[in-house]
Amino acid sequence: MRILKGLLVVFALMASVPPALSAELVMYRRAGCPYCEAWDREIGPIYPKTDIGKQLPLRQVHLDRGKDTSVELKSPVRFTPTFVVVENGKEKARIEGYPGEFFFWGVLEKLML
Repeated sequence: MRILKGLLVVFALMASVPPALSAELVMYRRAGCPYCEAWDREIGPIYPKTDIGKQLPLRQVHLDRGKDTSVELKSPVRFTPTFVVVENGKEKARIEGYPGEFFFWGVLEKLML
């Protein structure tokens, strides 16, 4: 009987935990974009190894290859790279451009708050 009560408590606690949000970082890019290439050199290799990279896996969208409708954007992507924080298929926040790694990490950390 004690085991049954324990299981009921566990199931009740599991039911009260909200589902985890499905979050990702989407990088919109174009072929030949020098800022995209700089990001690839400076951030790309280490991004998936960072805490932020583990919380927000990166997915790249190549705008030259056609329209991507997987994200409900707040406004069209006009500049590359544009980094969009996505939760449950909807844009939460974005970074337009890439002026360097310190800017990128600082702004991305603020968006995570």
